[in-house]
Amino acid sequence: MKHEKISIVTCSYQQGRFLEATIRSVLDQRYPNLEYVIFDGGSTDESVDILRRYDDAISYWQSAPDAGQTDALARGMERTTGEILGWLCSDDLLLPGALDAVSEFFHQHPEVEAVYGDALWIDEQGELIRPKKEIDFNRFVFHYDHNYIPQPSMFWRRALYEKVGGLNRRFNLAMDADLWDRFSQFTKIAHLPRYLSCMRYYPEQKTRAMRAEAMREDAEIRARSALAGYARLQPWLHRLARLRRRASRLLIGGYFNRVPPRLIEDLGRYRIAGGQR
Repeated sequence: MKHEKISIVTCSYQQGRFLEATIRSVLDQRYPNLEYVIFDGGSTDESVDILRRYDDAISYWQSAPDAGQTDALARGMERTTGEILGWLCSDDLLLPGALDAVSEFFHQHPEVEAVYGDALWIDEQGELIRPKKEIDFNRFVFHYDHNYIPQPSMFWRRALYEKVGGLNRRFNLAMDADLWDRFSQFTKIAHLPRYLSCMRYYPEQKTRAMRAEAMREDAEIRARSALAGYARLQPWLHRLARLRRRASRLLIGGYFNRVPPRLIEDLGRYRIAGGQR
């Protein structure tokens, strides 16, 4: 099988306690055609020391002030050269074999331009909280329930990214939902029912600390829907979308799925000692 070049971008700022585990989860993929780019926003913690330690294995890294997470991601993407793209925040992980699975999927489905897998929620130390087994992409549910696509489990072809104009720096929190929504206007987003990544859930998480701004950005994306002008319908559309998603997840066993013991063992490689600082 041909291994197309996969480019992964990691953005980071003051995330030294998680950064090494994130880097190792990418390098441990042993993917033969990997480009790994890291943009750090000028951290003053141990981040730069960690980056120097992995200097020979990382394709490119820099540590300098930026205009925020989306700016760092966009500049990182501009630096890449791979045919398949994705990003991994500095507190998340790729699961073993993820990149091989993504490469094989794109190879077997040349018509697919974007695909997402499932994910595991983990806590601050890297312990499993619960699985996030998701439904296939449904734009109505995506608009009126919430962005249920696990961001670190999403990968796409460069041609699609360039077609939609890349990341929109105006979005500080919902930059992923904005990008997925624009993808869906040009292509059918596929779903690979396999756990590809881990998403970390902890008190300082950006989306938890800035909930009001996140809701405002989500509303801007929802306003693109054909039904957005019907204000009185919005609460009912939300209930219908949530019911549709829950019923679909129930049918695929999303609420009762058990995580394979092998994956739980794999998480042990990236466990972080200690708690909140």
